[in-house]
Order: sequence, then C-alpha cells, then structure tokens
Amino acid sequence: MRSPLLAVATLAAAAALVTGCSSGDDWSRPHPEPTAIGTLGQGFVGPSASLAPEATATPRPGSWSGVHPSKDYRVVLLTTGDDRPTKALVTAVEDWAEEEHADLRTVVADTPHDLIPSIGKAMEMRPDLIVSAGNGLIDPLATVTPNHLSQRFLVVGAELAEPTDNVTAVDWSGASFRGEGLGASSTYDAASFTTERCEAAIRAGVAAVLNDLTGIVIWLDKI
Repeated sequence: MRSPLLAVATLAAAAALVTGCSSGDDWSRPHPEPTAIGTLGQGFVGPSASLAPEATATPRPGSWSGVHPSKDYRVVLLTTGDDRPTKALVTAVEDWAEEEHADLRTVVADTPHDLIPSIGKAMEMRPDLIVSAGNGLIDPLATVTPNHLSQRFLVVGAELAEPTDNVTAVDWSGASFRGEGLGASSTYDAASFTTERCEAAIRAGVAAVLNDLTGIVIWLDKI
C-alpha cells in the first residue's frame, strides 16, 4: 500500500507541472457538453459526410474557420520540449484559446520521467480536450490513450502511428513525427512550423473534434 506521505508528495509534484491561467471556473463541477458553434465549410472532409478511423483528411484551406467552441470550453495544453517548432505550437494554442475565450490550463513535462505522469495529471483535470504539443509525448500518448477512450486528445504537429478513436492529429509533410523509435520523418522541416500553419493546426483540429470527426489525421500541406 502506498504511504500517505508518498501520495501527497506525488500529488504535489504533479501539481507543480500545471501552469497558465484560466477563467477561474471550478473544473470539479460539471458543465454543459461542449458544442460546435458554426459549421464546417465545404471541402473539409470531401464528398462523404464522415471518415473511417485512422483515415486521412485533406481539408480545403479555411474550411474550418467557421467553427468555434461553445463557452468555457475546457482545454489542457500538454507540452514538452523547448525547440522552436514546439514553442510555435504552444503559442498558437494559447492565442487560439484567448481569441475563443476557451478555459485553457497547461501541463508541462520537463523531463522524460514526467511524460506519462503529465498525461495522467492532464486527464485528472477532466477537460473537454487535451491538446498535445511536442514530439516527446507521442510514444507515451500511444501507451496511455487506448486505455482512456472517453478522454479526447488532439495532437498538433505530429501523429500517433495507430490512433484510437479518441485521438485526432493534425500533421503535414514537414512535421509527420510518428514515434515508435522511428525518429523524425525524412521530410521533417522545422521551418514548416510557421505561425500560419500552427494556427491552422489548432483551429482545424478543434473543428474536427467538435464535429465528432475523431481518430483521424488532418493533413495540412496546403493552408
């Protein structure tokens, strides 16, 4: 049996990972299920109304721009790494949250040992969506997410090799990291993580999740 002191220490360490600010809403209280405000534009998923799990969608640029989350959308930004692409993704998520008035909280995994505990901490907060930024989280997410199908995840700038229905990814040729010890794709290009593409990634990804188009990869070679 784990000692009370160890349990307290573990919770304190996990709490130290949480940064950022929010609207002050008490997340321990239930709130209405989030909904999409607005509709997807023509060409987001092609001629069919839906996509099979693990399928890849190449949406028409801007076809996601009419979709917004309902009030007080609870989002945890889960991130690791201080490389330029990760920083660009984090900035895009923060800017999106401010513009959309989403209730954003951030969990940072500072070391490799923090990766899986940080995912656990994010899930304990019971957000509507967990957004992952940073290639170091891909393999830990592949381990954790199949066992927590009720929690929705959005991976920006990378993807899981075999995502379950609760994991949606937004990727492009210059990103396309898939973990499993494979390293970066031969087409990986840090310069492809432009402000414009990172902003499109979070907006297109959230639009898909809000419309129940989950478990897919959204490919953004053209924005």
